[in-house]
Amino acid sequence: MRLRLTPRDTSFYDQFAAATRNIVAAAELLEQVVADGSDRTALNEQLRAVEHANDEVTHEVMRKLNSTFVTPFDREDIYQLASKLDDVVDHLEAAGDLVVLYQLAELPATTREVVSVLVKAAHATAEAMPRLQGLKDLAPYWIEVNRLENEADQLYRRTLGTLFDGRYDALTALKLKDVVDQVEAAADALEDVADTVETIALKES
Repeated sequence: MRLRLTPRDTSFYDQFAAATRNIVAAAELLEQVVADGSDRTALNEQLRAVEHANDEVTHEVMRKLNSTFVTPFDREDIYQLASKLDDVVDHLEAAGDLVVLYQLAELPATTREVVSVLVKAAHATAEAMPRLQGLKDLAPYWIEVNRLENEADQLYRRTLGTLFDGRYDALTALKLKDVVDQVEAAADALEDVADTVETIALKES
């Protein structure tokens, strides 16, 4: 551990924790959006509100980054982590928005499955983030998120196979692909968060 002789602003950790709570909320709302028979419009409004709230969290991190002399770890890594956390929520909100805009009556079962995987990864991220300050017991987190991302990748490929096997008309298949691409991007962004946490842990330990 590197010795530091000046105090650091630790409130960044509070903002990161807030962002992960938003990720959990967004993932759980998307899980409801993709469920058959849900009130998708109302749920998507809630999802949009979470995305706006997380934008504020991200902006606060950037404001603090510009006004704080001594940061808890490298400025570049703080910026990277805040950006990646925000990316997750953006992709989750975009997926929900497309379901509503395209008026998709039903989504492939594998899409619902991959969103459930995202919920697990979101919870793993939220549970791990408070440990970032002490840099303890983080390896199981990024290993688990990597495993879940691999599972999401397999489900994504299966979904693509379903979309273009002839059971959907071409326009519906393209609309559904837009949705599953955003879901896949959210899975990738969650892995990017885990990779960033791993980088920070290795640098600071």
